This record gives sequence, structure tokens and C-alpha cells, in this order.
Amino acid sequence: MLSEKEKLDTLTRLGIDLNRVQDLDILMERILTEARRFVNADAGSIYIREGDRLQFAYTQNDTLQKRLEKGEKLIYSTFSIPVDETSIAGHVALTGHPINIEDVYRIEPARPYGFSDRFDRVSDYKTGSMLAIPLKNIKQDVIGVLQVINSTDETETVIAFSEEDQNMMQVFASIASVALERAQMTRAILLRMIRMAEMRDPKETGAHVNRVGAYAVEIYDRWAYRHNIPVNEIEKSRDLLRMSAMLHDVGKVGISDLILRKPDRFNQDEYQIMKQHTVLGAQLFQDLQSDFDEAAAQVALNHHERWDGDGYPGHIDIITGRPIQGRTRPDGIPLGKKGDEIPLFGRIVALVDVYDALSSARVYKEAWNEARVLDTLEKEAGAQFDPELVDIFFSSLDMMRAIQERYMDDGPH
Repeated sequence: MLSEKEKLDTLTRLGIDLNRVQDLDILMERILTEARRFVNADAGSIYIREGDRLQFAYTQNDTLQKRLEKGEKLIYSTFSIPVDETSIAGHVALTGHPINIEDVYRIEPARPYGFSDRFDRVSDYKTGSMLAIPLKNIKQDVIGVLQVINSTDETETVIAFSEEDQNMMQVFASIASVALERAQMTRAILLRMIRMAEMRDPKETGAHVNRVGAYAVEIYDRWAYRHNIPVNEIEKSRDLLRMSAMLHDVGKVGISDLILRKPDRFNQDEYQIMKQHTVLGAQLFQDLQSDFDEAAAQVALNHHERWDGDGYPGHIDIITGRPIQGRTRPDGIPLGKKGDEIPLFGRIVALVDVYDALSSARVYKEAWNEARVLDTLEKEAGAQFDPELVDIFFSSLDMMRAIQERYMDDGPH
């Protein structure tokens, strides 16, 4: 439990720390973690406002997490609720005022909002105290709701959130909202870049790249846990990877429509041109201004390399696009990168991009059923894909399915 001095010190550094996180999803996780620490809450959720509805974005629950094996994560359903008076979060979004409830099972009948115990019944969890705070932008418009659940004392007994807790959380929320709005703007810019690619290639949809980004972070988290990577490095890397993975195919903006929109298989010449999207994508980020530029270039360049060395573009000079001297086959084609020569981010995105492509319907094909997709990935372990990452992928199938559900296509693209 944080002391008052620790809370004040945390508030002082919070704005700086949160503004270092660039990706929206990673930031929401971080905001929720910090909020719960502030008031020693066992659980919590974040809702993001989209029009007249609140989208359930993230949840954390220490009690339920303790029931899982080490390294496992909670899987939650994606849903939305209306911005109205009937629910606690909806009421907070509607009015812009916090709600502090000592016991959600004893809400006064005169209140317009109520508590649904469906989650408690399904998960065998007991929600008690709850504090719901509006997240407001600089114009004081509500952009989301932060909800913390079950404040606990030193003996882990559930207690009510105090008035001081509420006041501190409102300050916390104002700081977090600034970072959240900035991250939403960053996400919007990324999606605009992706929409440019989508205008050229109908396969590049917002849903596809969001799935690839979320899959990639899930694989990385489990890989980092296995390899005992320091927490600060994990937090930085997953932020960079989430955004970089979304832009893996941005180089397609430089490929002709005649090739991108061809509904049939490419001929050999067309395929050679198509492969250049990896180099073109990396070249977009060559004026390195940040770690993100480096990570994005790495992913764009390497996500079609193969573990066995038969991928592309291989060992090339990114600036010229030409093979590196001494790293070519007898026919002059660059040798493909092999095994650990392929950067980790590239190996991860190579796997999850293929998984999503095979699992998704396109104008020229139906989605493969899951059994066929998984059989293909298993057979390609050690050939197309890093075998360790394939093993990690299979250990996180439930999470992959949850991500698919969260970022569903509107239909075939």
C-alpha cells in the first residue's frame, strides 16, 4: 500500500512516465496498473467512449490472476455498454461525475444505476467497493471511464474507497487523460497511414493490423517471460512492437495497383516487384528520429524472412536495395537471413501475420478453418518460423482467439 508521500511522488513522475508510452493499448494497461496501485485496488477496468457507447477496453484482477499459472494472462470478453444512467460506468460517462460505492450489492434503490453480477457469477469473484472516475480531455469532454474495484487494507480485507482516494484518483485521472488523448491521436495517425495502404491493397485493414499488433505483443510478453527480460525493457519493447507491427506492410504504398489488386497469383516478375514492399517500408523509417523508427524499419524489412533462410529480401543494403557484397547466392540474389540473424520483432511478426492472413477471408479466398491454420503453423516450425515462437503461440491460443474476437473484420476485404 502506498503512503501519502509515495502517492505524491508518484503523481509528480506520472505525467512524464505515461507520456513516454506511445501505443494506446499499452498505455491503457499502464494507466490501469498505476491507478490500482494508487488506491490498493484488487481489480479495475477501463472503458473508452466511442460516440454514445462505452467500449470495454482493459481489465485487471489480482485475485483471478493468482488462480492462473505463472506467465498466463486473464482473458476477457469484449463488449460495449450505452452511455446512459442504467450502469455505473455509463452514468459516470453521461454526467461527468465520479461515483464511489461502498458495496455494489447494496446500491440504494433510488439510484438510477445498478450493478450487474454476471461477471461475479461466471468468474466466482465477489465485487465489493467500487470507484468510477471520468477520464476527460482538455475540453472537459468525457473520453472514457476508469473503474477500480475492491480497495483492500493491510490484511487484504475489502474496504470502501475513501474520500481522499477519490480526490487523488481524480487528479490521477486528469494526468492520465492527457496521455490517453495523445495516444489516441498517435493511433489515429497510424491508422491513417494504414488506410493509405488499404487504398492500394484491400487486405490492409485496420482490423488486420490491430490483430497483428496485439498478437505480436502477446507472443513477445511470453518470450520475454521465458528469457527473464527486465521489466523496464519489456515495457519499452512491447510499446515499440505494438506500433511497428501495425505498420509491417506500409511499404505497399510504393507498389503498383496492377500488382496489389490482382485477384490471381502473381507471375514471377510480379512477385519480385511485390517483394520490394519490405525494402520500401524500411526506407520510410531510415531517417531515424527515435527507437520507434528503428523498430518499424526492422519489422517492415524482416517480416518475410524465414527461419530456414529461404525468405526475402535477405542481406541487402536498405538505402540502395542492392545485395550486400559477399552475401549473395550464385545467381546474384541476396542470401536470406536465417535463424537468429532475423531480428526478434521480425520473427514474431512473420508468424502472426501469416496466422492472421490464413484465418481471414479475402476477396480471393475463404478464411481457413482453425484446424487447418494450426496444422500449417505447426508444420512450418523450424522451416518458415522460429520454432520457439511457434511453441509460445500454441501456448497462448486462448488469448489469440480473444484478440480475434476483439478486432473483428466487418466482412471480407
